[in-house]
Amino acid sequence: MLLTRLAEVSGEVAATAARSRKTALLAELFREAEPDDVPIVIPYLAGRLPQGRIGVGWKVLSRPVPPADGPALTVREVDARLSELGRVSGPGSQAERVRLVGELMGAATEAEQRFLRGLLTGEVRQGALDAVAVEGLARATGADPAGVRRAVMLAGSLRTVARALLAEGPGALERFRLTVGRPVHPMLAHSAASVAEAVAKLGPCAVEEKLDGIRVQVHRDGGTVRIHTRTLDDITGRLPEVSAAALGLAGERFILDGEVVSFGADGRPRSFQETAGRVGSRTDVARVAGEVPVSPVFFDALSVDGRDLLDLPFAERHVELARLVPERMRVRGTVVSGPAEAGAAERFLADTLARGHEGVVVKALDAAYSAGRRGASWLKVKPVHTLDLVVLAAEWGHGRRTGMLSNLHLGARTADGGFAMLGKTFKGMTDAMLAWQTGRLRELAVEDGGWGVRVRPELVVEIAYDGLQRSSRYPAGVTLRFARVIRYREDKRPEEADTVEALLAAHPEAGP
Repeated sequence: MLLTRLAEVSGEVAATAARSRKTALLAELFREAEPDDVPIVIPYLAGRLPQGRIGVGWKVLSRPVPPADGPALTVREVDARLSELGRVSGPGSQAERVRLVGELMGAATEAEQRFLRGLLTGEVRQGALDAVAVEGLARATGADPAGVRRAVMLAGSLRTVARALLAEGPGALERFRLTVGRPVHPMLAHSAASVAEAVAKLGPCAVEEKLDGIRVQVHRDGGTVRIHTRTLDDITGRLPEVSAAALGLAGERFILDGEVVSFGADGRPRSFQETAGRVGSRTDVARVAGEVPVSPVFFDALSVDGRDLLDLPFAERHVELARLVPERMRVRGTVVSGPAEAGAAERFLADTLARGHEGVVVKALDAAYSAGRRGASWLKVKPVHTLDLVVLAAEWGHGRRTGMLSNLHLGARTADGGFAMLGKTFKGMTDAMLAWQTGRLRELAVEDGGWGVRVRPELVVEIAYDGLQRSSRYPAGVTLRFARVIRYREDKRPEEADTVEALLAAHPEAGP
């Protein structure tokens, strides 16, 4: 498949808001694609590189290269060139990246160059979500959409299913089954504003602790244990204590869903950053395990003794979990019958927060396990933290945000009357907000560095965030987790913005 065709469809998908039209466009594209094209086409449509980060940024991409006169690049050729780029390292690597990018861009037309720039900078935002791609794939191959969704769930990869479907037709779906040793994407939760709202929506439900740890899926087949993250990475070698815990359970073959959390001597959870740092450590595992031990906390069972439990109601899966896993290794929770018992759910939330956890997840008792999906039958509730911060700078956007000041640099007041940067965000902004802030920030600009503008610290913005984590990149030693814009506060002066001191006092777990 030629890259120009993919770029054309990407643009058409970006230009329409109708899901039915997006599905039709993708179905047509998949019919034209060869099976070996699909593992490249699908991530490109979603704005992802199969290779991950390859070390190419705007400094390399900003060098102008005359475009090709006509389209000749295929998606597989582009993939091969990007893989070559990803292997570049060592002395002279920057010059070699410039050369290889120049060759790639020189073989691309002007439209293809725009698509490649957006792809390489992570700014392809055309709305081709995986769910729409599943529907397009089903339409292109004549397969049942529900069957395709389940196959993707069990394979853990839309690309794998797509290649099989295009090569073999709908019959290929039969091979994708829940198998111990092969991870599936976990079920995720939507958000609710309060426990009362969640209980009112779900009726009879379980209210469980929301742990601020690392999601894991633990597979055991006899004496073999494999541990996978929510992105399906194998981290078995990093967590020997979790493997030991799984081998200590009564069952011989199972798949369990849960989190690993590091607890302090007082029994309270350590910061997310400490747990994440431990799980991310690949060297001297025995030493770091002694310094920051982690414990598995399980909350679901997907398979037990070779029996697929995904379609069972949560209440029945929990019975299987309780039969297999001792209480000390299961998440704490309580069951309520519905809105009449919302008070009990609220008390459980308060108790959970007092124990140092970040909130609760409310789960419908009759819900199946929707692997890889953000199911409406799981609702997470946690306190929303907000801050009034000052915009210090903003970066120019790319893709659909080209020409707009998008990524905000956020600062809190310091004791000496200045501002300390706490992080960046481009989330939570409507098109109208982007247009307004671009005009306002250009008025406040004191420096235009090409990448964006530095501004007078006068504009106050209200930010929601999930918490803090330590970071040596920022002057206060901390950064915001999952920051997003709520609204601008032109009614507030920068002197009324929140202070670093107050922020640290509100989050002692993120302090030194």
